[in-house]
Amino acid sequence: MSKVEIYSSMSCPFCYRAKALLTAKGAEFSEIDVDRDPGARVEMMRRANGGRSVPQIFIDDQHVGGSDDLAALERAGKLDAMLAGSE
Repeated sequence: MSKVEIYSSMSCPFCYRAKALLTAKGAEFSEIDVDRDPGARVEMMRRANGGRSVPQIFIDDQHVGGSDDLAALERAGKLDAMLAGSE
């Protein structure tokens, strides 16, 4: 199984949607709350090439993007392979 990280905020509906999709896929993920840790937001922006909005999602240290990007991977049939670590 791949390493999945999601930078999120407790008040973000897109974060909840992304986490719900990952949970439905049976993916375990670590969640980094950028509201509680200002340093985490700085780290997120560095890793996401300046991306400021949440969520920012990484699978095996590869930047996937946000909730819409994750959903697009699912629609394209590519998310399962990424989560399995075979892409």
